[in-house]
Amino acid sequence: MKLLVVGSGGREHALCRALARDPSVDAIVCAPGNAGTAQIAEPRPVQVEDPDAVAGLAEAVQADLTIVGPEIPLVAGAADEIRARGMAVFGPSAAAARLEGSKAFAKEVMRAAGVPTADSRDHNEISSALADLDTFGPPYVVKYDGLAAGKGVTVTTDRDAAVEAVRASLRGPEDRVVLEEYLDGPEVSLFAIVTSAGTVVPLLPAQDHKRVGDGDTGPNTGGMGAYTPLPWAPPGLTAEVVSTVVQPTVDEMARRGTPFSGLLYVGLALTSRGLRVVEFNVRFGDPEVQAILALLNTPLTEVLSGRRAPVWRSGAAITVVVAAAGYPAKPRLGDPIRGLTAAGALTGVDILHAGTRHDEQGQVVTAGGRVLSVTAIGSNLESARGSAYEAISRISLDGAHYRTDIGDPSRMQHRSTRTAGRTSEE
Repeated sequence: MKLLVVGSGGREHALCRALARDPSVDAIVCAPGNAGTAQIAEPRPVQVEDPDAVAGLAEAVQADLTIVGPEIPLVAGAADEIRARGMAVFGPSAAAARLEGSKAFAKEVMRAAGVPTADSRDHNEISSALADLDTFGPPYVVKYDGLAAGKGVTVTTDRDAAVEAVRASLRGPEDRVVLEEYLDGPEVSLFAIVTSAGTVVPLLPAQDHKRVGDGDTGPNTGGMGAYTPLPWAPPGLTAEVVSTVVQPTVDEMARRGTPFSGLLYVGLALTSRGLRVVEFNVRFGDPEVQAILALLNTPLTEVLSGRRAPVWRSGAAITVVVAAAGYPAKPRLGDPIRGLTAAGALTGVDILHAGTRHDEQGQVVTAGGRVLSVTAIGSNLESARGSAYEAISRISLDGAHYRTDIGDPSRMQHRSTRTAGRTSEE
């Protein structure tokens, strides 16, 4: 099989790495890719936000299957255009991708399907939104309705900040804002593959870390690290999420005439009143997928197609994100990255690239805020953490920063719900 992976982040490198280990895969193209994916996949330029360009590339490379990584091309209709040309694609239609593209739509679907989630109301006028602001807060939760590169959600106890978030969300006549009750409790990410026949195949649950600093301090990011499995998760959690969240959502989307297939990401809060859905995404989450795929024993193409249920390695996996100087506010670009070979030589470690490129001299330099996803597996989480942080110690990047508490057992169960939507590329 020849596969096309669309995207340029750590998620896409993780997908390419898993696919390269799949015996049925002969060749991989990654578009546009990064310095890491170029080691195992042919790089091709493409405007990911242009469905015609993505579908045209799939035709040009004669891809047997295209896997669309980021949300922007999915919401724009890349999967529809590829299917219209008679080619196979993993990813939902534009109509189904509204589960991520519109928070108000996702809430509407959840209510119709009986999915447990935070109470909310949406508005398209500043006056009505401000009048409704105190219905759910403080803490205030203000969400821009559409895609916002991971920066469309504000959670704050400061009413003035919440007012500003409402105003910032309603700048144009087509804009909407969602006001929502605050959810406390540990967070869980669960990915479920949904086949074209509506079969649901859950993957391992994971936990991510959104804030830039140790102890969940500082501004939100696209994700600073993740680990799996979750030793503290309640028994039967995955089955409960499938039966109360994923399957009802899939059934409701089919009832509406917009069937969902691809990857449904469920962001959860485990509250004192039971699980609640924080958000849906319609593609693999980054950085959780890096850790999850590190434990996958089954060929990835077999899992994506629903032909085989996933079989997992024993032990644990962790991903720690190494970020560029200035991230998340203004990441510095063009800094050389050294020590990658030495870091990747450690047993059980993969150095997955995100914001990287090759400069004119051929050296790897920073090209984005989240630069590397250092991923390690071990017999247990402690072992995996040790390997990941040992690998990071071998990497040299001026001004780089990372969290030192990813997967820290003392913090696992007590982290509050994530406060920002996700972004595919930082």
